[in-house]
Amino acid sequence: MAFAIPSLKPSAALTAAVLSLSLSTAPALAGWSLDPARSHLAFVSVKAKDIGEVHSFTEMAGTIGDDGQVQVSLMLDSVETLIPVRNERMREFLFQTTDYKDATLTAKVDPAIIAGMKPGDIADVTAEGILSLHGRQQPMIINMQAAKVGDDKVMVASTKPLIVDAAKFGMGEGVEKLREIAGLESISNAVPVTFVMTFVGTPAAAAATD
Repeated sequence: MAFAIPSLKPSAALTAAVLSLSLSTAPALAGWSLDPARSHLAFVSVKAKDIGEVHSFTEMAGTIGDDGQVQVSLMLDSVETLIPVRNERMREFLFQTTDYKDATLTAKVDPAIIAGMKPGDIADVTAEGILSLHGRQQPMIINMQAAKVGDDKVMVASTKPLIVDAAKFGMGEGVEKLREIAGLESISNAVPVTFVMTFVGTPAAAAATD
């Protein structure tokens, strides 16, 4: 599985992606920070050909610089499948979190895209990103909708799922191991990822004094 996001939602993520939310860089703001409490990223695993299950990550972080550089990170240890033993198996055999701590989605967006947005405005955004996962990188196209929900708050949601192929990130053996342990006929390598992410603006004055 995987994430990537300005995809990530992905982002951002991944993201981020997770993203491209940098979009709304107002003159009085120095950048944006992800609000984890108001953000969510989910991925769907498909087993036995047609049984889908929704999973998520509970810990993530992200920033959007005033130059439009977006980065969203998912803490892989925080994978949540609602079954503790399955969480542990994913950490050990799929994500291998002893060696790989996070998945990161990076992207670059023109900060002027949403600079003119006012609270209540909505804009469609497409961004090119890079998902880094399990020591490998893959390009991602992130389709999102951004909504200005306050003077210093922007919400970004994926309008199309990010499709992450575990095999492209060298995780095919991990998927096969999970299949064997669970005694399943199959587990798909392709994983759809969706996200909703909220970014809060950092006042320029506060950033200058940090």
